[in-house]
Amino acid sequence: MGESVDLPAGDILAEAGKSIRYVHFPTGGVVALMSPANRGSSLAVGLVGNEGMVGFSLVLGIDRSPLHAVVQEPGPALRLEVASFCQELARSPVLRALLDRYLLMLVEQLAQAVTCTRFHVVMERLARWLLMTGDRARSDAFHLTHEHLAALLGVRRVGVTRAATVLQQLKLISYRRGDVVILDRTGLEGAACRCYAADKAGYQRMIPTRARSR
Repeated sequence: MGESVDLPAGDILAEAGKSIRYVHFPTGGVVALMSPANRGSSLAVGLVGNEGMVGFSLVLGIDRSPLHAVVQEPGPALRLEVASFCQELARSPVLRALLDRYLLMLVEQLAQAVTCTRFHVVMERLARWLLMTGDRARSDAFHLTHEHLAALLGVRRVGVTRAATVLQQLKLISYRRGDVVILDRTGLEGAACRCYAADKAGYQRMIPTRARSR
């Protein structure tokens, strides 16, 4: 039904307002969902890992993407042509039910992102994003530069640098040349805003326990 592909970091899988060319189900990578803003900038509002899909608006019968989708962590994915996906969705009640659940989780995640951006400080938001990335990458080690994190969080690079320095001083993470290692997950969860707990609960509803184990 589909083909296995490797998603390189920075690859653009969908562009806001444009027709969806392919549906992607990441099996090892992580994709950031970005909401376009003024002057070509954008803000990360969600993450997709092996719990979800890129091209979710097709489940609602809409063939244009409402968000940019950019590969944050490289990895494999299952890629389907739009017509093949829509045919499978029409004939499989099980797939439809599963993706309906995923859409609910995604709406909750997008709403949480709005609250997080408005009310929480950079360090809390950074801790949340690192934890969410680790969950979906199924690893406590991954690569994210200060510049990329600043773009994802919609803040200045110096803000990310200061927040990351505090997290390192607390021995919650190590961070060198874009290589992030979560050293103390429990402590990092304590440093994150409460939005992460809501994100984590939604993610765990979608992923069986064995699939989450590392």
